[in-house]
Amino acid sequence: MVSAQRTEGFIPMCANGPFQPASTSGQAPLSAWLTTPLSMNHPVVSGGSSLGGPSNLAAVSKGLVDSDMSKPRVSAVPDRIMPPGINSSQNGLQFNMTEELPRTVARTLNQGSLTTSMDFHPIQQTLLLSGTNIGEISLWEVSSREKLVSRNFQVWDIGASSMTLKAALIKDPFVSVRRILWSPDGSLFGVAFSKHMLQLYTYFGGNDIQQHLEIDSHIGAVNDLAFCNPYKKLAVITCGDDKTIKVWDVATGANMYTFEGHEASVHSVCPHNKENVHFFFSTSVDGKIKAWLYDTMGSKVNYYAPGCSCAAMAYSADGKRLFSCGTTKEGESHMVEWNENEGTVKRTYQGFHKRSLGIVQFDTAKNRFLAVGDDYSIKFWDMENCILLMTVDAEGGLPASPRIRFNKEGSLLAVSANDNKIKILATVDGLRLMRTYETHSHIAPRPAPSNAPVKNGDSRKPEDTKPKSTEEVNPVKAAKVTEISTSAQFRSLKLSAHFEADKIGRLVYTYTGNAILALAFNAIHLLWKWPQNDLNLSGKATTKAAPQLMQPASGILMTNHLIEGNPVETVPCFALSKNDSYVMSASGGKITLFNMMTFKKMVTFMSPPPVATNLAFHPQDNNIIAIGMEDSTVYIYNVRLDEVKSKLRGHSKRITGLAFSPLLNILVSSGADAQVIVWDLNNWERKNGCYLQSPAGRTPTARSDTQIQFHQDQTQLLTVNETQLAIYDMRKMECIKQLAIVEASASISHATFSCDSQLVYTSFVDGTVRIFGASNLQLQRQINPAAYLPSNASSTVYPLVVAAHPQEPNQFAIGLTDGSVYVFEPLESEGEWDVVPQPQRIENGSTSTISTQVAALDQPKPQPQG
Repeated sequence: MVSAQRTEGFIPMCANGPFQPASTSGQAPLSAWLTTPLSMNHPVVSGGSSLGGPSNLAAVSKGLVDSDMSKPRVSAVPDRIMPPGINSSQNGLQFNMTEELPRTVARTLNQGSLTTSMDFHPIQQTLLLSGTNIGEISLWEVSSREKLVSRNFQVWDIGASSMTLKAALIKDPFVSVRRILWSPDGSLFGVAFSKHMLQLYTYFGGNDIQQHLEIDSHIGAVNDLAFCNPYKKLAVITCGDDKTIKVWDVATGANMYTFEGHEASVHSVCPHNKENVHFFFSTSVDGKIKAWLYDTMGSKVNYYAPGCSCAAMAYSADGKRLFSCGTTKEGESHMVEWNENEGTVKRTYQGFHKRSLGIVQFDTAKNRFLAVGDDYSIKFWDMENCILLMTVDAEGGLPASPRIRFNKEGSLLAVSANDNKIKILATVDGLRLMRTYETHSHIAPRPAPSNAPVKNGDSRKPEDTKPKSTEEVNPVKAAKVTEISTSAQFRSLKLSAHFEADKIGRLVYTYTGNAILALAFNAIHLLWKWPQNDLNLSGKATTKAAPQLMQPASGILMTNHLIEGNPVETVPCFALSKNDSYVMSASGGKITLFNMMTFKKMVTFMSPPPVATNLAFHPQDNNIIAIGMEDSTVYIYNVRLDEVKSKLRGHSKRITGLAFSPLLNILVSSGADAQVIVWDLNNWERKNGCYLQSPAGRTPTARSDTQIQFHQDQTQLLTVNETQLAIYDMRKMECIKQLAIVEASASISHATFSCDSQLVYTSFVDGTVRIFGASNLQLQRQINPAAYLPSNASSTVYPLVVAAHPQEPNQFAIGLTDGSVYVFEPLESEGEWDVVPQPQRIENGSTSTISTQVAALDQPKPQPQG
């Protein structure tokens, strides 16, 4: 049961009952008050410099009413696929969702004082900010456990501070961090302190942080801060013990608005926007919830949180679901999901300790999970289920109500622990992420905001503060490139198929890294798995031990549906689920879902025409797949409901590539028309796009594919066709690196990032494999066909596809036109591809600089299209 309180007394409320108004004026729910134009001014609200922009209350109302709250919702199940008509308990489709939760203690950090607030960088997802009870702020690289930055609290300009602050510091110099938070792009972070102060820092990468703004913002504690971007102007909202909420211009520090109306200390703020109209919620320690519009300057909602708890509010990452969590003075904790349309509690989550010690903190992950620090542990819920899903004690040593924070992907969870420590919990993906950063521990710099002036004692000249280039951070280690022409210069392993296979059209490592899956042009799948034994203790893919070609007892291989008599050779396509249990695949006929354990067909669907040419699972919901088609469309298909949710049109030729970025909330498609288009994941509408320009003298063939793949940071996109490699910054739709293949050189057949995105493995139709540095597309190594192919190999044998190991940055595999698959690794004595070996290591050859007929050209930047 949840109780709510009016000002005159308690009123019982059922578990899914409505907000109870704090006044007796009979207020309407959000969808109603947002449509009501204001006819009176609110003298309690003062404005500094105005944000400007038109009032659009109807748009806010439409945005709230049209949210997916009222529609049947498919649970975002990352690793469970529900084919139409199949019950989850049948056919081995059982899935333990707790596998997707961070529960393994991967790192322990020694903070040195009690952690009060934490936040992961939105892009460099192993960077963690922390603030403590003595005012210390720290920046951690959690992979290496390295504390990159540590700053103790101090007033930057005491002369500019108020007399009230000076008096408070003289009386009690103790200052703690109430909230620390990155800006949305990670170029800034803010710190709210327990006495008056908001401080903003600019982040330039690595351990380089600089003072940006110091604002004497509130009388007493600054309890919370949040970044917002109303009318395309970055601002920061603060709230405090003085019962006010203030909005500040991040560029200048000017006060833009001051909102009054709470009758107690304001505990938290939660900004949001719908239909490009911005608003925010605020909560106070007496349990009141208010909602505000920037351009109306007055609270129109005045409700109590369940149990009059001191609560915080948060939206899910996709902005479609609103939650609150808090604790009453008596120690009763409540976490609920709100129905914005009705102003009611949609769902109340159960499983809290009867008496929580302190105000519990919560966070959301993957648009699917909720986590709370309570009862000396971390408790997890599925958003769709009120019942507690799982409790993790993180190997013990947690306080009664630990502070917690997910990273952007939900693969890491930072948890405050006893003895002034921070524990980092990880999923399998999180462990892989940290291994990757540990291998290549350079941290890419982030530019400062263009409108952020140098302030508050930062004496560096503008030319001194410019962002470092990637080349400066990760310089090429040697000016020469090693040409590999013999098998003694590297390690390779040919995978045995025991029968003649057709040319390999698709190739991928499993996510666990212990197997390779290939799809040949004859529609047959080949799965090689490395056993764990004395030669291979890890059980991972390696060139040291031969894998086994997996075949079911029936002898029936995974074979796709084919259309007989089809005169056009269709390039096969497939997509692997994250738990390696299922593969979605097509070879010109119907799309088939296979069980990777049994090789059985689970379901077939979508008979051609059109023919599927590319497949990609939605990153948050494996029930949703993007399907690129021969007719140039992209289908967004719900497997469980057996329905096409949307058809995306914009290309003029077949779809050749699909890539999701959860960070940017986009799907990118590429086509044989050399066009790249960006689609919004919220509404599947086109955002922008551009055409790739062909290098001078090169014309792509009619069947030329444009392949795409996101960098590990989910903002840079590798684009590949037979004439060029290019890397785009998808936040700006701007080509930032390009390498063009000169006319006399062989064409590119395929390319892929290494798992840490530091290298680009590239195959050519003359059999050559080249390894480029991703930071500058400079050639590092060249593997000639003579190094791995037999001497009598035909000139028509060459790699069609390249796949990178998901955990070992220096291992990759190639699939060839003769049906063979090879795995490549550098020599153990070298360890990395970009280490140039000494001449004595090479038998029957010498270290040389190669003239490869590959030239990096300054090509014109592609012009974005609306």
